[in-house]
Amino acid sequence: MERLTTGDFTETDEPFALFAAWLDEASRSEPNDPTGMALSTVDAEGQPNVRMVLLKGHDASGFVFYTNTESQKGEELLGQGKAALLFHWKSLRRQVRIRGPVSTVSDAEADAYFRSRPRDSRIGAWASQQSRPLESRFALEKAVAGYAAKFGLGEIPRPPHWTGFRVAPVSIEFWRDGAFRLHDRVVFRRAAPSEPWSRARLYP
Repeated sequence: MERLTTGDFTETDEPFALFAAWLDEASRSEPNDPTGMALSTVDAEGQPNVRMVLLKGHDASGFVFYTNTESQKGEELLGQGKAALLFHWKSLRRQVRIRGPVSTVSDAEADAYFRSRPRDSRIGAWASQQSRPLESRFALEKAVAGYAAKFGLGEIPRPPHWTGFRVAPVSIEFWRDGAFRLHDRVVFRRAAPSEPWSRARLYP
């Protein structure tokens, strides 16, 4: 597969376009899910947590994913209002690191995405008390069956505790593997999401 040249990689002034190009390449080469990303948050004591989630949207306003707001990550996102993301595309030997403030998406945006999910996933969003103790697998299956019966064949509304979060980046770093660990690293930074980007090349 053709890779971006060093010039293409370092001379662009638009990180969102570069991210879209890399994600497009990863969508053709990654054996699993190219939208998988590590999401890092911190709790009220500053203790970090990291887990894998799926990117569900990206544009100049930021990077969007969805979750239960009563989960550990939901509480930390709402409580601290900041997050970091990491994409690692092993097939391309590339990484993208993103940091920035977090906000919830609009109700209309969350509703539209929730309706696009498979029916069983929508039922699961109601049944799962995410991150809280589960007495047995049977208890979860019972909850799923209960909500399936409740909604029947009708419309399944979005749970009030389920929505999307948008990370509006103030830092996006692109990393590409290099021979002898002399990797290419280019970082875009800005003081706030409304400010212009600056670009710098970093030592490996």
